Order: sequence, then C-alpha cells, then structure tokens
Amino acid sequence: MKIVGIAACTAGIAHTYIAKEKLTNVAEGRGHIISLETQGLAGTQDELRQEDINNADVVLIAADIKIGGRERFEGKKVVEVPTSLVVKSPTKLVEKLEELTI
Repeated sequence: MKIVGIAACTAGIAHTYIAKEKLTNVAEGRGHIISLETQGLAGTQDELRQEDINNADVVLIAADIKIGGRERFEGKKVVEVPTSLVVKSPTKLVEKLEELTI
C-alpha cells in the first residue's frame, strides 16, 4: 500500500515528529511505502510531491490544527486522526488503513 500524509500538532514540535516517526516505522515494517509531510513551527518540511499523492492508495492527515494544502488530496481516500492517536496506537491505525484499501 502507498500512504501519503501530513503530521501537524498544535505546537508543531514534539507530536508532529513523533507521529511521523512512529507511523513511518510501523508502515515500512509492514511493507508499505509511506511519505509524510510535516507542518509546524519550522514551516512545511518534506513536502509531498504531487506524483506521490496521485499514486497513493490512502491519505492520512494526523493533525490537531488546520493544515495547509488540503486541496491536493481532492478525489483521494482521506483519513483524519489526531496526532495523539498516531503516537499511542500506530499499529492499530496502519491496520485500519490496510482494511480501507482492501
């Protein structure tokens, strides 16, 4: 499965990067391809390429704030969750994403 997404917490510091790391580790460990952009105090980092978005099976938005660039995902299957859910249960979240793409 190809996953793209955005991680963004209220402060744009800890949960943003923890969520990205945990989700990446679990997804790659289960054999998926994942690209995550972060939005926060440092601005947008690792900005998603439109080609990656177009080829994605699912878009995951793990955010506690309004994210920028949402229009890029029009027509895609989008799942939105708070960053705390990703931090606490990344494996369960990836399992849910797998169910959505079957």
